Amino acid sequence: MRYNEKELQALSRQPAEMAAELGMRGPKKGSVAKRRLVKLVVNFLFYFRPDEAEPLGALLLERCIVAQEEPGGFSISFVEDLSRKYHFECCSQEQCQEWMEALRRARNEIRKMTGKDPLEQFGISEEARFQLNSLPTTHRQTACIGSQLDVLD
Repeated sequence: MRYNEKELQALSRQPAEMAAELGMRGPKKGSVAKRRLVKLVVNFLFYFRPDEAEPLGALLLERCIVAQEEPGGFSISFVEDLSRKYHFECCSQEQCQEWMEALRRARNEIRKMTGKDPLEQFGISEEARFQLNSLPTTHRQTACIGSQLDVLD
């Protein structure tokens, strides 16, 4: 997919399917979770510093695997490089499930537009893309700083 920086910035200002402040940890070893405004627009997941209008970055949700890693948290990794994994901490297990379902709908939108599943060529089944790992019974406390937003301006 081709896109330029201006197009991405314009897309990041569009109404979101879902948006909230979440804890986010990048793929670098030793990175710590930071509060980020995370915004799902079509099949891009934009992330912002909570007090800034321009996105820090965007994840294109093609050829990705979404998995629940811990109670109230999920990760996104990419088929091309499974070690490139982004972790997200939600305010609750319910919010985590909402995010995972929204990401699943974004994948289905790609399928509707193209007529094919973007992961089909890699032999990855639907079940493997949105997996729930065995979760420990103890729950970690996650502070909820933000609430869901409809639009970011």
